[in-house]
Amino acid sequence: MNIIVLVKQVPNTTKVKLDPQTGNLIREGLESIVNPDDLHAIEAAVRIKEQTGAMVTAISMGPPQAVDVLTQAIGMGADKAILLCDRAFAGADTWATSLTLSKAIEKIGKYDLIFCGHQAIDGDTAQIGPQVADWLDIAQATYVKEIETVNKEEIIVKRDIEDGFQRVSCQLPALLTVVKELNEPRFAHMERLITACTDEAPIKIWNAADIGVSTCDVGLEGSNTHVIKTFTPNFKRQNEILEGSKEEVVAKLFERLKKSDTTLAHIF
Repeated sequence: MNIIVLVKQVPNTTKVKLDPQTGNLIREGLESIVNPDDLHAIEAAVRIKEQTGAMVTAISMGPPQAVDVLTQAIGMGADKAILLCDRAFAGADTWATSLTLSKAIEKIGKYDLIFCGHQAIDGDTAQIGPQVADWLDIAQATYVKEIETVNKEEIIVKRDIEDGFQRVSCQLPALLTVVKELNEPRFAHMERLITACTDEAPIKIWNAADIGVSTCDVGLEGSNTHVIKTFTPNFKRQNEILEGSKEEVVAKLFERLKKSDTTLAHIF
C-alpha cells in the first residue's frame, strides 16, 4: 500500500500583520509550523504504515524553507518527501494549488490513500483536499474522525457531521481529510529528524517542469480568484452603563432595544 500525505507550512501566530500598502501578509519574523490538522493526517498515515507496512510519502508546496515541515513529517514516520518549489507556484489560489498537487501525485503514479488536514489555519477554505480528489477523479471522505477498517480495496470511516457522525465506505484509491478528533499526533523521533537533515535525506525538490505543468496554469497566473484588497476591520464600540435598580436597568435596556430595532435573538 502506498500512502500520500499533503502538508502545509503556516505562520505560528494569530497576531499577523498586513502591509497597509499591498494588503499582503507580512511573513518576515513569523515562526512557521506544520499546519495543525496536517499533523493528524501524518499520524493517520503512519499508523496504517505500522499496521500494513505501507510506504508513506509527504508532499508540500511552498518556498525552500517549507522543507522544514517535510523534515518533521519524516521525523514522525514518513518514508520520503517531495517539496514542490518554483517561483511559478507563488500566489496560487486553491484551484491552482490543488492542480499542482494533483500533478505531483500523478507523477508519483501508484497510490492507494491520500491524507490531508481538513483545512489550513492561514486560509480556512477547506477546499484543497476535495479539489485534489476531483482533479484525480477518486473517491473522497471529508471531516474524518475515525478510521474503522482499511484493506487493499476499501476504507471504512466515520465522518464528523453536525448532529453526530456518518459511516461511509470508500473504494481505493481515496482521499481523506481529517479532523483533530481522529488521533493524537506523536512527537518526531530525533534519529529520524537527524537523517532528514543530512545530505542523504529522502527529500526531493520538484519544479513546474518536473511535474509537467505549464507556468500559465499554476501560481498566480493560473488562479481563478485574486485578492483585490485585504484589510483589518475597524471595530468601534460604544459602551453605556445603565444605572438604577434591577427593574429600572431592565426597563432602560428594553427601551434601548426598541429604539435600535434590535431583538433579543441578536444579543443571545
